[in-house]
Amino acid sequence: MRSNLIIAWRNLWRNKRRTLITVASIFFGVLISTVMSSMQEGSYSAMIDNIVKFYSGYIQVHNEKYWDNKTINNTFTPSDSLEGYIQSIPEIINFAPRLEFFALASSEEITKGSVIIGIDPVRENQITEIGKWIDQGDYLHEGDDGLLVGFDLAKYLQLSVSDTLVMIGQGYHGVSAAGKYPIRGILKFPSPELNKQTIYMDIKNCQEFFTSEGRLTSMVLMVENQYQLPKAMRQLKSRIGSPYRVMSWEEMHPDILQMIEADRDGAVIMKAILYIIIGFGIFGTIMMMIIERRREMGVMVAIGMQRHKLATILFFETIYIGLIGVLAGFIGSVPVITYYYHNPIQLTGDAGQTYIDLGFEPFLYFSWLPSVFYNQVITVFVITAFIAIYPMITAGRLKIHLALRA
Repeated sequence: MRSNLIIAWRNLWRNKRRTLITVASIFFGVLISTVMSSMQEGSYSAMIDNIVKFYSGYIQVHNEKYWDNKTINNTFTPSDSLEGYIQSIPEIINFAPRLEFFALASSEEITKGSVIIGIDPVRENQITEIGKWIDQGDYLHEGDDGLLVGFDLAKYLQLSVSDTLVMIGQGYHGVSAAGKYPIRGILKFPSPELNKQTIYMDIKNCQEFFTSEGRLTSMVLMVENQYQLPKAMRQLKSRIGSPYRVMSWEEMHPDILQMIEADRDGAVIMKAILYIIIGFGIFGTIMMMIIERRREMGVMVAIGMQRHKLATILFFETIYIGLIGVLAGFIGSVPVITYYYHNPIQLTGDAGQTYIDLGFEPFLYFSWLPSVFYNQVITVFVITAFIAIYPMITAGRLKIHLALRA
């Protein structure tokens, strides 16, 4: 066996040009499929991050009736044991309280329905980094009696920083809610929906406005990344039951999850087509290599080499070529993906505007997941190993008198 391996290795470099052409076909196959997979997974991760880091978080804890009937009457008062359960789970890196409801925002004769979100300014900024979206003015501090208003909403109401906004609504158990508040800052999100209707205020100020002291609509929880989400959800659901309900972003946004799954299914078809092209490219170069060496193989069998040994040597030659090609493809894809991982491609023109209209940042992101690399390496190598059967069949069916005349 060892002699077959040595002979196969030496045979590769007897014709370096032919070997390098074959290796190059595998190299580009791995490179293209890896970059394509990285961009696909990066887009999914960016889409999820847009949802969880702009607004919803990875996980939320509500009153068990709240999600089906989002009224302020279905709020809850967090207990010490609830916070203790959350803090005891190592996958949870941050959590923040929220009180969300609707009210009319008014400026002189202009009025518009808005989403009022009461937040803990410090904790909320740690989760959603809301402070970086301040376009004008300043961020809230703890206990602040001011507001942060979405850019388009402020423009519609013809208000700017330091102006006064009047809010009118209904509080806890039907109590009237009304107040006047100064605008501390204007927020400009990549999401048009958030810009058009969102108002943030300090949570204690918000609870006072809605006459719901100490009550919350949700606790927003963050994990390091989406891959830690299943473990965190299992632990939370085992510890937190009625009258609370634990929901992941997937349960809160099933439409986004379905869109990702549908796109992933479509990508499987595209990858299958790509692998077929890669496979035929590799097969074509291997077939040409065998045709060029037909006379050589005829001579070797004619002078006494057993056919199974020749088939084994040709098999190992193809495997060597596959190994060199996939390793070169892996090494070549690392710097490419590293660069685009740190420097995502910015979309401009209509494509960029489409992303903005959908509420996403206009960038093509790339993923650095290990599976992006090893899945492509393994797949292309398996294709190459399958193609390696062809030289073995050719050796077994070789007709010496025809091969010697080739």
